[in-house]
Amino acid sequence: MSTPSSRLREHVHDYVALTRLNRPIGIFLLLWPTLWALWVAGDGKPDLLVLVVFVAGVVLMRSAGCVINDFADREIDKHVERTRDRPLAAGRVSPTAALVFFVLLVLAAFGLVLLMNRLTIYLSFGALALAATYPFMKRYTYLPQVVLGAAFAFSIPMAFAAQTGSVPKEAWLLYVTTLTWAVAYDTMYAMADREDDLKIGVKSSAILFGELDKAIIGFLQVLVLAGLLLFGKQVGLSWVYVLGVIIAGVLFVFQQFLIRKREPTRCFEAFLNNNWVGAAVFAGIVLDYLSNL
Repeated sequence: MSTPSSRLREHVHDYVALTRLNRPIGIFLLLWPTLWALWVAGDGKPDLLVLVVFVAGVVLMRSAGCVINDFADREIDKHVERTRDRPLAAGRVSPTAALVFFVLLVLAAFGLVLLMNRLTIYLSFGALALAATYPFMKRYTYLPQVVLGAAFAFSIPMAFAAQTGSVPKEAWLLYVTTLTWAVAYDTMYAMADREDDLKIGVKSSAILFGELDKAIIGFLQVLVLAGLLLFGKQVGLSWVYVLGVIIAGVLFVFQQFLIRKREPTRCFEAFLNNNWVGAAVFAGIVLDYLSNL
């Protein structure tokens, strides 16, 4: 017989699962490019308030994105083995409660943004629009990963705006590079779900690319490395940063090895490995600035 305290624990667990706070890979993949931008925009010494606001904002907006994603996919998730036990799909959280939770998370994130300058506040509306519309794109386009990438990378112009009051061309180069990286790693994620997606009629880049999936991912990864190197050159980073990018390139090669047979578990492992790509690039940026002290 369940007690009030046990029911409360179950309810809390469902909302944690809804935000995926128990699976923080999405937070890391959103956080790393944000930190890249903050460190470069702040010349290796980002403002502490800006840093705290953006780290907290990443957690809140990624959580909000998961909630609205599960709201959009609540009927689809019932038919996929990996997702059928999600709180909305299983009926443990109502759609109305999920929408209210989404709004509360967004309002909390917007409250943080209000501590920043006007340009950052204006840009935040673009970030919200992308985060709210991405989950519905898989019904209309085979490239929802592009919209995801656009949403995940939007913290970059916001970070430059908050730190410097402007968004230079270098920020947009990093934005496009991060978007490209997101398309590559989220296609690996989609490869893991391809068979289920085909059965239920959900669109993805993995389905669009077909037998060319590995080659296109490889091409995108080369573009990411080229973009990172060009960005480093434009903002004056040295060989220390380049070493971080080289490590990222080695990790990309490892990911290609993982996805070579298109095994779902290996494709998902390759997706997760991108956390270390972001960490390697960030380490290169931090160590580059420290080496110049």
